[in-house]
Amino acid sequence: MDFALNEEQRLLRDTMRRFATEKVAPRVAEYDREERMPLDLLDELAAMGMMGGVVPECYGGAGLDYVSYAVMVEELSRACHMLACLVSFPSGLVGSGILNYGTDEQKERYLKPLAQGRIHGASGVTEPHSGSDVAAMETTVKREGDDYVINGAKIWISNLDIASFFLTFATLDRSLKSKGICAFLIDKETPGLSVRPFKNKMGFRPICTGELVLDNVRVSRSQIVGNEGDGFKVAMCAVENGRLSVAARAVGIAQASLDASLAYARERIIFGRPEGEFQIVQSKITDMVVGVETARYLTRRLAWLKDQGAGDFRNEASMAKMYAADVAMRSATDAVQIHGAYGISDEFPVSRYFRDAKVFQIVEGSNDLHRALIAEYALGYRKRRNVQGANYVLDE
Repeated sequence: MDFALNEEQRLLRDTMRRFATEKVAPRVAEYDREERMPLDLLDELAAMGMMGGVVPECYGGAGLDYVSYAVMVEELSRACHMLACLVSFPSGLVGSGILNYGTDEQKERYLKPLAQGRIHGASGVTEPHSGSDVAAMETTVKREGDDYVINGAKIWISNLDIASFFLTFATLDRSLKSKGICAFLIDKETPGLSVRPFKNKMGFRPICTGELVLDNVRVSRSQIVGNEGDGFKVAMCAVENGRLSVAARAVGIAQASLDASLAYARERIIFGRPEGEFQIVQSKITDMVVGVETARYLTRRLAWLKDQGAGDFRNEASMAKMYAADVAMRSATDAVQIHGAYGISDEFPVSRYFRDAKVFQIVEGSNDLHRALIAEYALGYRKRRNVQGANYVLDE
């Protein structure tokens, strides 16, 4: 496995680094405090072609390879991982579900403008009582003539304010579990669809997150994604992409924590010496350096495996997401400690890194869930196809 970046990837990295440093970093504290997404910066990213990610060019995307995509997301996340989150939506569940299961009409109407950054979307999977157990969802759908009528609620759904449409899920028959789930594309202005934002969140503040309520929402057959019963497949088709982007964003947070700590430790004078000369501070710096490098390795390795072709990389996705999120949390914690009392002031970015890092251990499957999944693969309780480059292979 060769993770050395080629010339195009280095150009992409440098371009995103300049944008993040010059355009995003000076403003992120303000819009994080105000709980708003900077739409003008999203428009600039769209104009640069950065919203398209791995979506094929024929559908309005950038057609990036996965390593390039991971590099782009990481670099932007060093300044603001929330902008990187919006950049990841077309390549994640919102876009992947349409790309893999949508009709040509759905791709033209939703995927293409999404990948071009002309509109924004959101996905509604998590429910108040089911959490990560997607198959246990309680939102129901029933047929009425040529239409479907949906009732239920989704929780902790992001992008509520600027999304033009929602890719959401409901079950025709709860007894069928995953085989009864259907996926639907629902325009925001559809009667019966409403949103309730949650304000003053601990982290992830710029993105509007909250409850999506479906009260007798009526949609036509043209709005179902795939066939009846394909909903679980639609949701799962983007699992690896979603966890890759979360891992890359977490690496960005960890790197930013390290960068801030190095600068502060060199400048802060304690007992007549730079703080960085004290062994306890050096120990924390060492943990950050090793953590960032290993988290980046697992993330790039997942991206590299996906670039080799089709395969089952969910175990690698769990490892990258879990480890990168834990590294981000440890790095942000140590960064606050190195900054001392200044670490809790919003005048220093490490307080924001700390608040956001904790959320990374929860989103895209909690780290406790991923810890269980990784063990089940190792023990043979979960089977998968042969995967080139994996440390071990389990046959179906």
